[in-house]
Amino acid sequence: MIKVKNLTKKFDDFVAVKNISFEVKKGEMFAFLGPNGAGKSTTIKIFTTLLRPTSGQVKINGFNIEEEEGKVRKSFGIVFQDQSLDDQLTAWENMDFHGVIYGIEKKQRRQRIRQFLKLVDLYDRKDSLVKEFSGGMKRRLEMARGLLHQPTILFLDEPTLGLDPQTRNHIWEYIKKLNQTDGLTVFFTTHYMEEAERYASRIAVIDHGEIKAIGNLGQLKEITASNSLEQVFLKLTGYDIRDEKASGLDRMRQQAKRWGR
Repeated sequence: MIKVKNLTKKFDDFVAVKNISFEVKKGEMFAFLGPNGAGKSTTIKIFTTLLRPTSGQVKINGFNIEEEEGKVRKSFGIVFQDQSLDDQLTAWENMDFHGVIYGIEKKQRRQRIRQFLKLVDLYDRKDSLVKEFSGGMKRRLEMARGLLHQPTILFLDEPTLGLDPQTRNHIWEYIKKLNQTDGLTVFFTTHYMEEAERYASRIAVIDHGEIKAIGNLGQLKEITASNSLEQVFLKLTGYDIRDEKASGLDRMRQQAKRWGR
């Protein structure tokens, strides 16, 4: 479902992603772990056609991200770190607008909106303005919206950041159910090691734009002589506290400002 070959992304003289290659199979739940500024968000933005690679090749669901953008975008759903809902619209209106953008026929759109709002336990709040929702409710709505056009791949960039343990658990149960029943491929980043340990079939650790290791939890423990994923992570990426300002995402924003975007 995801095929990456020699992917590199540069921002001026800064290399955010350095010649990485890996594949994600259909139906996998694949964790992409790394410290702040490691290149995770930059990589996801390339996968979702928001950034163009400097070099290398990426295929999503068999489609080239640079030559077949439309087909790529129809293949995935995404939940970003930052909330992207319209607070002035209701839950239903946010979903409906998304469905219109993806060209889903009205009758089918209504059916799917009901289906996915019920899936994330928000159907009773379908007519409430999103600005009245808690952080957890907004996350659940974003997930429902990302699934509305029935993608084959779901990208999750820190989907449970800042949520309480109960909400985090509910969100992962929704994801796990879709993975098991529908064969949904899930590619996610998280700073909660227990989430990756519990839900990922394979894990890649990235640091300074380079893949340091990739494999299932047992393999990563073995190659690093570690007893836990947290130990694996620290051995591969070091113990120094990272500065968020050094991230490729911030450099991308700075570059966009210089370009007047």
